[in-house]
Amino acid sequence: MKKLLIILLMCVIGLGAKGQVSQEAFRQWHGDKYSMFIHFGLYSQLGGVWQGKQVKNGYSEQIQAFAPISKKDYEKIAGQFNPTQFNADSIAVLAKKAGMHSIILTSKHHDGFCLFKTATTSFNSYDATPCKRDFVKEISEAARRHGLRFGLYYSLIDWHYPYASPMSPHNADFITEAHHAFSKAQLKELLTNYGKISELWFDMGANTPAQSKELYELVHQYQPDCMVSGRLGNDWYDFCVMADNDYPDKTLHAPWQSAASMFDETWGYRAWQDRGCIENKVREKTRSLINVVSRGGNYLLNIGPKGNGAVVDFEKEVLEQVGDWLSRYGYAVYQTEASPFQEEFTWGEVTRKDNHLYLFLSGKYPADGKITLQMPGYLLQKGDGKMATYLQYGDEVVLTVPASAYKDKQIHVLTLSFDKKIEPFPGKTIRNAILTPRNATPQYSYSCFDYYTNYRSITGYSWNFEQLLLKQLEIIYTSQEAGREIDLILDGKTYSVTLDKGKEIKETAFSGTTWGETYVCGPGGGVFHSAEKLDADLQHAPVSGKTWTKTDKDSDKVSSPILSSYYVMREIDSPRSQHILAEIGAGNGMEVYLNGKLIAKHLNPYRTKFRTEKVILPLKKGKNQVILRSYNRFEDEAAYLLRPAEEQKAYRQDFILPDAVNGKEHSLTIKPHNPSSPHTDAELFNLRIRLRRIAM
Repeated sequence: MKKLLIILLMCVIGLGAKGQVSQEAFRQWHGDKYSMFIHFGLYSQLGGVWQGKQVKNGYSEQIQAFAPISKKDYEKIAGQFNPTQFNADSIAVLAKKAGMHSIILTSKHHDGFCLFKTATTSFNSYDATPCKRDFVKEISEAARRHGLRFGLYYSLIDWHYPYASPMSPHNADFITEAHHAFSKAQLKELLTNYGKISELWFDMGANTPAQSKELYELVHQYQPDCMVSGRLGNDWYDFCVMADNDYPDKTLHAPWQSAASMFDETWGYRAWQDRGCIENKVREKTRSLINVVSRGGNYLLNIGPKGNGAVVDFEKEVLEQVGDWLSRYGYAVYQTEASPFQEEFTWGEVTRKDNHLYLFLSGKYPADGKITLQMPGYLLQKGDGKMATYLQYGDEVVLTVPASAYKDKQIHVLTLSFDKKIEPFPGKTIRNAILTPRNATPQYSYSCFDYYTNYRSITGYSWNFEQLLLKQLEIIYTSQEAGREIDLILDGKTYSVTLDKGKEIKETAFSGTTWGETYVCGPGGGVFHSAEKLDADLQHAPVSGKTWTKTDKDSDKVSSPILSSYYVMREIDSPRSQHILAEIGAGNGMEVYLNGKLIAKHLNPYRTKFRTEKVILPLKKGKNQVILRSYNRFEDEAAYLLRPAEEQKAYRQDFILPDAVNGKEHSLTIKPHNPSSPHTDAELFNLRIRLRRIAM
């Protein structure tokens, strides 16, 4: 079975009525791996310069906002826009030579200037410029002539449309109803006038859930197999998109893509960009491509043509050299799946296809010259080439690699062939009788309201454990989970359980457990996505330039700017290791850190100003530190609550398996039953499961 691909397909199809992309369209998109992004528009004419001065703030494609340039003056630029050197066929040939399989063009960026002939506004490349060209038409036709798929970028904000929200520094404003109707009209044109669209890449803005749903369904009404990007918002998407130039460090259980600019500083053309060394840039982008595909993602690499339409020579050379590498090693990139291993390697990365493993020597040369892989259940048939020697000792496959393999300009790839198709290896084996989120392998996706709230969500938990005979699972949960229906997937068989029959059990804190003073820090700006560890104490605040303030309130409301967070810290002294129940309250989103480690995180339902919940704190003996982050995306105030729950109780519900499960090694996954979206956080961080050999 193609386990990971099946999981990814389920994420697409699991959108229920909204999941309309065919399996074949998804397989094709997922297998392409590498595509060209093109940022081109009026901003290209300026090249990051306004009135003779370099505009160093922000991306150059947003120069109207950062220069700033008045709407009237910006409109005048259209009268000078005549990119005579823009040649769609040359760009398509370059994409193909680069090893890319599709082209994504900015049909309209934030400035509202359309690269297509549209009835919705005269501010477009046909009606407002001397060139009178429809660049979407040109690129779409050229892509098809050269065997490439074609997709569109579309900005959800519009600085030119008079009834849109005014320009702001964060580009994530609410979408007015008039603007929403305007966007629908433009999207209908794009989806019906330019043939088959492989993906629609939405960007920025802050749709309501209803607006996101309507646009998602509009796309699939006209283009059922068009993949929709995650920046549409509110978990209405076919693939999630990382933040700009961002790369996840874990394999995701959802289709995903990393979009990268040639230079982190800009996507649009910047005449004064320090481009550096071509060789270094080729290696950087090749490594990025490898890192993305080895984690199961797709890589979208951008070019920013000049105002005259010509591709920058430096960018052209980089793409061609990456293409040269792919002409040699593309078999290890296209139509592959993520590394089957749970662990990361310092020596490089891994992909797989059928019975083959592909090892990219992109990291550091191993000190002893040996690469060791644990391959239980697989028999090595052969290793390719003369670059390494290959031996198998039981479950271990050992490669001896010469140092010269890491000294070449090119990143080399080794192929190992085994006796059968390679499947993902399970996570660490648990030998405890109690399964918890802390000893689980999380199943990750991405969830968001918009760009700033996009974060790595946990949609389920998986364990691999040893038990000679298994007859009963004892599920321990809190009032927070009571009434919810979950799926237990044991050794591939699914059981649905409603958490409503549990017996109450007391989890009273041991005598001597004390909560310390409450400290607050904020507001601090930023996105909802954050690290899994937080290094903070009374001397080191989590917000730059801020300090902790002592308060006698364990719950409060404070005025707050949008896109900001308040942190609340308390110390808990515990006479021994124990689980206690805390009462937590937060606004649009929450995080809980215990002793510096993230133990709970999720967005609250859309526009929730304050929500309380219970969170289990697994305390260690001695001093413990708990920090709550209350995130405010939309509101004019923030609220927090952090204290021990009044009732320290949980519930224990027995689930007796219809038949005893034999065998020693087992796998178990828990996740919500029929979630509204396969990407929204499961919020099952309080669950514990005790394994029993006999029914009690």
